[in-house]
Amino acid sequence: MPRYDFRCRSCGATFELRRPMAQANDPALCPQGHEDTVKLLSTVAVTGAATGRPAPAAGGGSGGGGGCCGGGCCG
Repeated sequence: MPRYDFRCRSCGATFELRRPMAQANDPALCPQGHEDTVKLLSTVAVTGAATGRPAPAAGGGSGGGGGCCGGGCCG
């Protein structure tokens, strides 16, 4: 289940909640009971396999690509 970080605008507390993705944007109460909270953006680190090797570059290392995502799918 994904973890979402929130900050209370009333008291400034930062807290996290685990909830289904379908409830990601639902309101959250802070631990102090305040309702004025905002969901924070979080950064995610994406790495290669569990061996610790970096993930291969998009396009399999053949260079080029193009399009909006660099994968050659968009033209």
